[in-house]
Amino acid sequence: MTVAPDRPLTTEITDILVTHCGLDAETAARSPAASLEELGMDSLALLELSAVVADRWQVRIPEQAGQLSIAGVADLVARRADPPGHTENSVVIDAPLPLVWRVTNDVARWTELFTEYAVVEILEQTGDTVRFRLTMHPDENGVSWSWVSERTADPATRQVRAHRVETGPFEYMRIHWRYDEVPAGTRMTWVQDFAMKPTAPVDNTGMTERINANSRVQLAVIKERIERLRQGGDDE
Repeated sequence: MTVAPDRPLTTEITDILVTHCGLDAETAARSPAASLEELGMDSLALLELSAVVADRWQVRIPEQAGQLSIAGVADLVARRADPPGHTENSVVIDAPLPLVWRVTNDVARWTELFTEYAVVEILEQTGDTVRFRLTMHPDENGVSWSWVSERTADPATRQVRAHRVETGPFEYMRIHWRYDEVPAGTRMTWVQDFAMKPTAPVDNTGMTERINANSRVQLAVIKERIERLRQGGDDE
């Protein structure tokens, strides 16, 4: 995330340490990898740093922050100031709920339903719980992303809970599918809650934007394909 759009966060942390905590700016510049303790920051200095960071970004600095470098503190602040990702997208499909439920929960045939998946491999299925591997079509760099997920369908409530088992760049990824009968057919809703790892190439905010954009595309595709299926005479 970008905490301050006009300057690097490491610069802001350094300025706080110099202005409020007594850090010598030249010492910091000579030893960018040194820990705060190695830079001479004592417990009082760390308390002052914690107070300023809490006031500016509503982030709590742990007691062991003295073992971090300035860049390490900046990374910690960036990660904790970046709220977890949350998206909610839905589409109304002109088809009865039983049809929408059956088609969208036939995971083995998701390559026919989504445009982004190249391969679906069912690894294990027990009752209404299925564990499977998804492999996407190659991206613009020729990389085919793949991961294992697990989903449990509840036919009684018409809801599905899913999560990534192999999280990849995510710390976690949870997905909640809801199905509701509406006058125009069936409303299908995807709710996704997630957080990115510090090493991920995109932060929570960036991934939220990506997921929202992609969800709109895929929901539109699913709507078109199920409505075409219904027009072909499949109502159940």
